[in-house]
Amino acid sequence: MKLNFQNKITIVLFLIAFQFSFAQKKEDNIGSEVVNVVKPYTPTISDAFKVQETPVLDDEGNAKKETIKYSIFSFPVASTFTPSKGKAEGVDKTKQAHLYNNYATLGFGSYRTLNAELFVNQELESNDYVGGMFRHLSSQGGISGVELDDRYYDSAIDLTYGANYSDMSWNVDLGYQNQIYNWYGLPAEFGSTLSSSDRAMLIDGINPQHVYNTFSLGSKIDFNDGILDNASLKFNHFTDTFGSTENRFYVKPSLKFNIMDEAIKTNIIVDYVGGSFDKNYQNTNIQVIKYGFTNFGISPTFVMQEDDWTLNLGASLFYSLDNEHSNNKFFVYPQINASYKVVGDLMIFYAGAEGNLEQNSYMDFVNQNSFLSPTLNIAPTDKQYDIFAGLKGKITNNVSYNIKGSYVNERNKALFRSNDYNENASNENYAFGNSMQVVYDDMRTLSFTGDLKANFSENVTFGISGTYNSYTNDFQQEAWNLPELKLNSNIDFNITPQWFAGATVFYVGERKDMKFNTNFTVDATPITLDSYFDVNAHVGYKYNEQLTGFIRANNITNQSYQKWLNYPVQGFQIVVGANYKFDF
Repeated sequence: MKLNFQNKITIVLFLIAFQFSFAQKKEDNIGSEVVNVVKPYTPTISDAFKVQETPVLDDEGNAKKETIKYSIFSFPVASTFTPSKGKAEGVDKTKQAHLYNNYATLGFGSYRTLNAELFVNQELESNDYVGGMFRHLSSQGGISGVELDDRYYDSAIDLTYGANYSDMSWNVDLGYQNQIYNWYGLPAEFGSTLSSSDRAMLIDGINPQHVYNTFSLGSKIDFNDGILDNASLKFNHFTDTFGSTENRFYVKPSLKFNIMDEAIKTNIIVDYVGGSFDKNYQNTNIQVIKYGFTNFGISPTFVMQEDDWTLNLGASLFYSLDNEHSNNKFFVYPQINASYKVVGDLMIFYAGAEGNLEQNSYMDFVNQNSFLSPTLNIAPTDKQYDIFAGLKGKITNNVSYNIKGSYVNERNKALFRSNDYNENASNENYAFGNSMQVVYDDMRTLSFTGDLKANFSENVTFGISGTYNSYTNDFQQEAWNLPELKLNSNIDFNITPQWFAGATVFYVGERKDMKFNTNFTVDATPITLDSYFDVNAHVGYKYNEQLTGFIRANNITNQSYQKWLNYPVQGFQIVVGANYKFDF
């Protein structure tokens, strides 16, 4: 039985009281005696000690266990069951698709369209490789209502040689491209004052064909370690059949190093463009147009990261040499980007301010618009700043979004506008209102963009995007051939392991252009080009890992819209072809 502290105190008091009462009972028999005190009483306190006490446990689990004696009576049981040997269950493995190094594509379609591609790549040793690609796209024309030849050819061949090592990789590229187009966009009112025979004779005398040739040589090198992160260089020689010549060379090394544990990245650029046109558009005594610009630029930036913040701080400095007019200029641009994870990867806010000195070239303009006259004025664009802010992230794991607003200030922005014309038989073949020019303006652009991408499953992907622009011009009447609204959407899906399909739809809003006949018109007003939809689709069938057949349909709604003024596009088109992948 356990005694608590209070019980112990009670017992001690009881014993003292009992002893005291016992002593009182013996008091009558005590005699007198003398007590001699030898020294004063000095009390002492003995050392304390702890009572070693083992508690008594009354739990049932501590009761003594009984010893049980038992015996087993075994007897045989007849059984016909024979267990089979165990076998480990196998795991189904998806067969990894073989990646072929080479492929060939060939397709034929309406308007006598021919589309051909050949890509080959071969490893020479453990590190070196060589590759090449040939591309051809042509159409024999036949656009309804077009009176001039509207055929086109675009052929290119590219060769590459390179190597991949553990600490670096490099490659050298060599290419040639031949493009043949026709200035077929005569004004609707062309020759309206002439007789039918004179008009037919004038049109028959126009040869609208023009040819572009491009030779290119380039190289790129990447390092895994060291201050030099990568470097690229390229040389382009661009000519046409009207005596125009342009050379473009640039080198772009990129450095990366640390200062006080902060990563500093510096991009350096040297960009030269120079060329000439044999004539100006008016065909006056000024027979040759020459241009040449060399831009030297450096852009140091460093990154700061803390928690959910990321900040890129930097600036770009450019010095531009006008090699023909000695009009040299110095430019400074911001390079600032910041992002903040508001809700992890679900919502990221970003903002920044950027600028750049953009080198324009005849070749770049032709790649955007193949109907330019060979009489252009070439100059760089001063993109002073692009201030932007937006939100991006994921609605779900399979759906991402990005919305953005920006305000861009540009000086000397290049715009495409139709050339004015007359109907003199002595004109150049591009001077009958069937070509375009490049004009420049100081502009401000307010833009809002948004896009949404979704992977509904492994077999279905979808995307949609749109842009709205508002333009302010200083010199030109309009922002020539720039739409306010652009929309596009695409969907791709796998129907079965063999069948697949997809579709794209895009919308381009109204644009402004202007041209007039100088023989009759003094004051001209801008012309509005209608907005348009374009719907395209494709279906394919994978016969096996190597052979795939396809059908592509373009401009399904058969709209004869004009991408440029008086340049209608081909109507409904269909191309049937196949793609074959192989190894040597």
